[in-house]
Amino acid sequence: MAAVSEVQRVLVYGGRGALGSKCVEYFRSKQWWVASIDISENNSANANILVKLSDSFTEQSDQVSTAVEELLGSQKVDAILCVAGGWAGGSAKAKSFYKGCDQMWKQSVWTSTISSHLATKHLKEGGLLTLPGAKAGLSATPGMIAYGMAKSAVHQLCQSLGGDKSGMPAHSAAVAILPVTLDTPANRASMPDADFSSWTPLDFIVQTFFDWTTGQNRPNSGSLIEVITEQGKTELIPSHL
Repeated sequence: MAAVSEVQRVLVYGGRGALGSKCVEYFRSKQWWVASIDISENNSANANILVKLSDSFTEQSDQVSTAVEELLGSQKVDAILCVAGGWAGGSAKAKSFYKGCDQMWKQSVWTSTISSHLATKHLKEGGLLTLPGAKAGLSATPGMIAYGMAKSAVHQLCQSLGGDKSGMPAHSAAVAILPVTLDTPANRASMPDADFSSWTPLDFIVQTFFDWTTGQNRPNSGSLIEVITEQGKTELIPSHL
């Protein structure tokens, strides 16, 4: 693994996904030191932590936490961007219901939970933690229960991190983004006839993360920020539950 030397550092959890790869690429272009955490390597990152697939949350969380501690040592990071996730459809009656719930919990809740604990240990004072919520998780999702349930859990986690005694470093912020549909190659392939003007460009999300990391227009800790794109224009709207 590469040595940690640059002043500004960021961990990208899910650094090999569509959004994660964009984050790695953008922050590297700004001369930041970037570490990717994922099940496969991102060759553009300064360092990679490979997550071992497991059916045990404690096993996986311990593995990732130990690897991050070995990589960083006493160094702190300016941001932890958790952009891991996925999607699963189906009602409670679906044959794949249990499988979908297991998948969503691992991809969204496990990753967000691990990222949150990493923030308490490795994030600088005044640093940023982002979590992957979804606008759909604000209300009922009978056609994709596993997805909505997992995202709702991420929202609750984020709100809890914004409270007193959450364990977050002083003056740091945990913020969840709640998009509708991200404009990724996989989404375009699965929904080729959709209205892409209502999909949020990945570049917008990455630029938003960078702005928040550098202190520009950063929401309060615990905030849930809806990402609404209409006719090619994207807005950030605080969610008021």
